[in-house]
Amino acid sequence: MKPGIHPENFRLVVFKDMSNDTMFLAKSCTATKDTIKFTDGNEYPLVKIDISHTSHPFYTGKMMLVDTAGRVDKFKKRFAKHIATKDEAPKEAAAE
Repeated sequence: MKPGIHPENFRLVVFKDMSNDTMFLAKSCTATKDTIKFTDGNEYPLVKIDISHTSHPFYTGKMMLVDTAGRVDKFKKRFAKHIATKDEAPKEAAAE
């Protein structure tokens, strides 16, 4: 390791996954104002995160349900007039 490139102000911090309330303890130098009492009885700074290894589909093996049919219908509805004008142009040219 190169000397002098790593921060010196790291400490133990609790990271809490807000989607499933899982907490884990790790070293970090991130700034936070919140604190929480961890399972070991000590109070640590708290960092709230949206997703972690306990809730990410890659690590859990559960894929999120995506409403692809709804997206396709929404796309077709939004661009229906563009599709209609393209379809009408070749018919008019063929009639002449």
